Amino acid sequence: MRVADFDFDLPPELIAQFPPAVRGGSRLLRVGASGTLTDLAFRDLPMLLRPDDLLVMNDTRVIKARLFGQKDSGGRVELLVERVTDGFEALAFIRASHAPKPGSRIHLGDDEVVEVVAKEDDLTRLRFPHPVLEVLDRLGRLPLPPYIEHAPTADDEARYQTVYANAPGAVAAPTAGLHFDTAMLGALKAAGVRAAQVTLHVGAGTFQPVRVDTIAEHRMHSERYTVPQATVDAIDATRTRGGRVVAVGTTSLRALEAASRHGMLHAGSDETDIFIAPGYRFRVVDALITNFHLPKSTLLMLVSAFAGVDVIRTAYAHAIRARYRFFSYGDAMFLDQASLERLQ
Repeated sequence: MRVADFDFDLPPELIAQFPPAVRGGSRLLRVGASGTLTDLAFRDLPMLLRPDDLLVMNDTRVIKARLFGQKDSGGRVELLVERVTDGFEALAFIRASHAPKPGSRIHLGDDEVVEVVAKEDDLTRLRFPHPVLEVLDRLGRLPLPPYIEHAPTADDEARYQTVYANAPGAVAAPTAGLHFDTAMLGALKAAGVRAAQVTLHVGAGTFQPVRVDTIAEHRMHSERYTVPQATVDAIDATRTRGGRVVAVGTTSLRALEAASRHGMLHAGSDETDIFIAPGYRFRVVDALITNFHLPKSTLLMLVSAFAGVDVIRTAYAHAIRARYRFFSYGDAMFLDQASLERLQ
């Protein structure tokens, strides 16, 4: 298939610039059997889930990955930390009039001086004099997506983070999880819906455009993930009970499918560059809660693989007509693969 097959026209005013007034105050489009589309509110989610279903959530925490500084020459530099590789080193995208060379230094606030170690493809390895996460927490800014046009505020720092965020390391939020508040999680638990966690540190590559013409040519960026043994056990128990594994977001789905690429689902930590496109056979996930994604993006290809290309085209066309809000702060979809199998 061609990348152009995943393009669509989106009115700019449908790109959500701010979260809803209250967490979870968003809309939910259910894509059901025979391609039926049902307009719901996100607070209606419990009626789509059953006792013994398992929600798998990505507990990554967004770090303040954007830094501003100066080179020794005085030239301004903007850094976007892609990932922290150990306590004192990180890989980052650098924006400057002339890229700083290995061996040079970048001066941040509070006399923090970062050493440029090496160029690694599109990224640059940096060495910090203090723990990277400590520096980012003190001097960094929240890396809102490029399509959100305002500077990050204190409200963004709270709302561009899930209520269950735990493991720092992401530079973009697992946005399907932004809809859940503690009251919703409590209600689901009381209804017999279980929950489990994975960690996938979302990288800035999630916003990089696909620069090839056919999807078979595309190579994904790599991201670090962890699937705990407790989550593998919870999935096995869900299968035994006849429940569904419901991924909260494409990042949770990618972690689970990456951990099962060689057959059985295995616990552990690893790097994944898994690219899920139409034709992929899903091994773990039965249903997916996800936001609406960018045109020609790998995430749109993923949901098209999950629900069917024509189904997603129809759902997105409906969402545009019905004035749903798109992207990170936008509304959500619920896709149940079991009810969609007849449409594949």
